[in-house]
Amino acid sequence: MGIIMKNMKRLTGLLLLLLMSGYSFAQHAEHVVLITIDGFRPEFYTDPSWGMVNLRMMKVNGAWADGVNSVFPTVTYPNHTSLITGVTPARHGIYYNAPFEPKGATGIWYFYYDSIKVPTLFDAVHKAGRKSANVIWPVSVGAPIDYNIPDVWAVGKKDRRELMASVCTPLSLWQEVQEHATGKLGAKDFTMEEEEMIMDENVARMSAYLITTYKPAFTTVHLACTDHYEHEQGRDGFLVRKAVAGADRALGTIIEALKRAGIYERTAVVVTGDHGFVNIDKTFSPNILLAQNGLLNNASMGDWKAQFHVSGGAAFLHLKDEHDVATSNKVLDILQALPAEQRQLFKVISHIKLEATGADPHPAFALAATRGVTIGGATTGELVKGAKGGTHGYFPDFKEIQTGFVAYGAGISKGGHVKEMNVTDVAPVVAQLLGLSLEKTDGKVPAGLLEK
Repeated sequence: MGIIMKNMKRLTGLLLLLLMSGYSFAQHAEHVVLITIDGFRPEFYTDPSWGMVNLRMMKVNGAWADGVNSVFPTVTYPNHTSLITGVTPARHGIYYNAPFEPKGATGIWYFYYDSIKVPTLFDAVHKAGRKSANVIWPVSVGAPIDYNIPDVWAVGKKDRRELMASVCTPLSLWQEVQEHATGKLGAKDFTMEEEEMIMDENVARMSAYLITTYKPAFTTVHLACTDHYEHEQGRDGFLVRKAVAGADRALGTIIEALKRAGIYERTAVVVTGDHGFVNIDKTFSPNILLAQNGLLNNASMGDWKAQFHVSGGAAFLHLKDEHDVATSNKVLDILQALPAEQRQLFKVISHIKLEATGADPHPAFALAATRGVTIGGATTGELVKGAKGGTHGYFPDFKEIQTGFVAYGAGISKGGHVKEMNVTDVAPVVAQLLGLSLEKTDGKVPAGLLEK
């Protein structure tokens, strides 16, 4: 009996030591690379005609989802933040791509990491004493990332090189990746212009260099070209397919880097997105109605009672006085008085429903456009006019706006398949793979994705 008690004490001590060391006994992978393809859709890996051979290899040998539900609005910055926090915008504070500015939009987006109100995977990696890297993940300026090339640009300028160089960590990193990964970058080498896909190519080269040189525990990569050309051409088109093929080549570059670094077998690669895409043929601009009814006269001078903050296929009604129920009701009456064919262009998302879905809690209500419609921010001109291309931002309750998910490598269940998951589930998946603690998430690890 004494020997048994002595062994029990040793076992208890060992378990306590493991717990104190940050749950490392639960770790499935030494490294995780989290890659987003902006505007990523499940058919890119379920339909071979899209040509994503690297991603289909991952799907066959890893785990995948039929669809992933985004947070509302279904736009880039809120969803990227949910991917690394596991919570909705109401909790993490990145409500839109750009914050609501009562005096009018300046063009500034949520670039800075200190806007995030909750811990992220970057914080968890840093707290565990491990290294991280990033290439243009949204809301990353000033993040606790060891090798950080943030997503940022100067308002009104297409050339982002100078500003990006000034906010990298370390400050020498921008020059370093040019010397060792991309060559000297010209003004057009980090933009999406003239039907080129060079930006994704350079993002992949930078990521590959950081992986082979520093072997971070956690690396984030954001590939933006697909979204750009889906806005131009809609869900399908020559440039969209070219961008999707380019994203797959970028994925191949990163996989090859993992092999060259000697960490391929110990790495999990997760590819996901922020939203799907919808073809559009109409623009509806509800701020015109507010201006016509004396509720939005001159925002820059403070002469307004209500204004819609637009976000692609959604618009959020902000009141100058959040408690001004009379104005909120007046706007609802104005919308209800529209002809039937115009009322069919949108649906009202109540304040209660906004709270329930974890969206920005401040608006009185929101409008969610119906498929084929985008919401514009104009205050003058035609209320409804023609549009072309594609957009997102819609309420996440239909298939076309879903994004996708494929994971492969260390700790990933081969043959794992999930019918439906949420963007908030991705952070718990990464945390469990790396053996990190990320508390109080809205998301969870879907059954069957990870090895037991």
